[in-house]
Amino acid sequence: AVTVYDKPASFFKETPLDMQHRLFMKLGGMHSPFRARLEPEDPATERSAFTERYAGSGLVTRLRERPALLVSSTSWTEFEQLILDGHNLPSLVCVITGKGPLREYYSRLIQRKCFQHVQVCTPWLEAEDYPLLLGSADLGVCLHTSSSGLDLPMKVVDMFGCCLPVCAVNFKCLHELVKHEENGLVFEDSEELAAQLSALYFFPDAFLKLS
Repeated sequence: AVTVYDKPASFFKETPLDMQHRLFMKLGGMHSPFRARLEPEDPATERSAFTERYAGSGLVTRLRERPALLVSSTSWTEFEQLILDGHNLPSLVCVITGKGPLREYYSRLIQRKCFQHVQVCTPWLEAEDYPLLLGSADLGVCLHTSSSGLDLPMKVVDMFGCCLPVCAVNFKCLHELVKHEENGLVFEDSEELAAQLSALYFFPDAFLKLS
């Protein structure tokens, strides 16, 4: 027998920078983590938390002092422990998508956390914006675990389609999809994930090796 693995849909791919900027500006209208920390000197220049578009040329560039953009998708169940100790983490915007029974509970829990460098956003995304967001992010985090130990997370396949480095929580057959320190990083708990996030942020060449 031959094992056949899922492949991402064609619309899961890297997002061009000008489309990233438009997405960030759109999301910034509803979610503060996407908004510029400082207004540009030229009022005609358009700036998000990550990018800016110059008024004259229309050129879009990434901000030098931008936070890292982390994306995770969850079904918001009691089995998924999302909350990290953010005090030792670098500057991050964490976007957590998905729907599930405990979404409001976790959203309130996140709001009560006093993170120093981390902003967490739990938006409802339009269907066409989700692949654009994945293709704009710096890192994907997968919290999926398989109760049977046999099914592989499709969300990781989608992230790989967007050339997005992935940190994934370990379970029985994950190694078939995520190979530690080859195409991603595998973690066992929140402390190990926090260490991986810090390492990837402060040593950005590691991103390139994983993507």
